[in-house]
Amino acid sequence: MSSRFAPRPTRTTVRGGETAIPQGMPRQATASRTRTWTPPYPLDLGLTLGPLRRGPSDPTFRTTPDGSAWRASRTPDGPGTLRVAARSGAAEAEAWGPGADWLLDRLPHLLGDADAPEDFTPRHRLLAATAHRRPGLRLTRTGLVLESLIPSILEQKVTTDEAYRAWRLLVRKYGEPAPGPTPPELRLHVMPDPRTWTLIPSWEWHKAGVDNKRASAILRAARVAARLEEAAAMEPLQAQARLELIPGIGPWTSAETVQRSNGAPDAVTVGDLHLPGIIGYALAGDRRADDEAMLALLEPYAGQRHRAARLTLLSGRTPPRREPRMRVGNIAPL
Repeated sequence: MSSRFAPRPTRTTVRGGETAIPQGMPRQATASRTRTWTPPYPLDLGLTLGPLRRGPSDPTFRTTPDGSAWRASRTPDGPGTLRVAARSGAAEAEAWGPGADWLLDRLPHLLGDADAPEDFTPRHRLLAATAHRRPGLRLTRTGLVLESLIPSILEQKVTTDEAYRAWRLLVRKYGEPAPGPTPPELRLHVMPDPRTWTLIPSWEWHKAGVDNKRASAILRAARVAARLEEAAAMEPLQAQARLELIPGIGPWTSAETVQRSNGAPDAVTVGDLHLPGIIGYALAGDRRADDEAMLALLEPYAGQRHRAARLTLLSGRTPPRREPRMRVGNIAPL
C-alpha cells in the first residue's frame, strides 16, 4: 500500500534524473539472449537510468515490482527490448528483438561504465555531501541520438506534463509494440522510425499539443537521422555542433540530448527556465541567477559541469516557491 501513496516526483527530482525502481524478487528468465555484468562500482539503476525516463507513463521506459527497468529502443539493428535488474551488485539483463545483441553489447555503457566520476572534485560542501550520499550516480551513455533528441525537442518552451503527454501519445500511436514477451500491462512501445515521424499528419501533431515550430524541428531532424546518429560517436562538443545545424535545435536541446546519448559530463543546460535559479540558490543563495551567473558558479567544475548540476538538483536544496506553477497549455481544442 505504501507505494500507492508514494509522493509524486517534482520537476526538480525529474530533472535530477532519479527514478524509483521497486525492489523485489527476481523474475524468471525467458529471454533468448541474456547477459550478466558486474560493475566495479556501486550500481544504482534509478539514478543511472532515470534521465532516460520521460514521465511516469513513458511508453519506452517502464519499471516493474520485481525491481526491473524495461527499455524499448530503436537500435541500428532494429527494434529491441531490454530488461535490466540489479541483483547482489550485478546487472542481470535480458533482451529481445533484432536489436537485442546491440543492446546487450552496450550494457556497460548504458550503466555508466564509460563515466569517470573520479574526475569530479567538489568545491561546495553541499555537492560533496550529495556525492557522498549518491555513490551510485553514473552518467549513462545510450549511443542513440534520436531517441533523446525528439523528446527533448518536445520539451522546448512547455511544461514537462505537456511534453510527456505528447511523447506518450505519438509513440503509442505511431510506434510499434516492443518485441519479446513483455508484460502486457506495461504497454511498452518502440518509438517510430525516422520515416514514420515524417509521415505524421499535421493534425495529429496538433492533437498531441505540439505546435508547428517543434513539429517542424522534429521533421527536419528525422530527415537527416542517419547523420545525426553519427554524433553518438563524436566528442560531446562536436556532437552538439552537428545537432545545432538543424534549425529549431539550439544549445538547450543539444545539451539535453548529448547528456544521454554521449554521457557528456560537461554538457551544462543553458537557456532553461528553472535551472539557473535552482543552482544559484543552492550554491550562492541567489534564486534570481541567470545563465551567466549559473555558468560562473559552475566554472570551478569545468569538464564536469553537468554532473555538478545533477548533484545540485539531487541535493534537495531548492528555492521556496513564490509563484504558481506554469500553466499547462493544450492547443488540441483550438
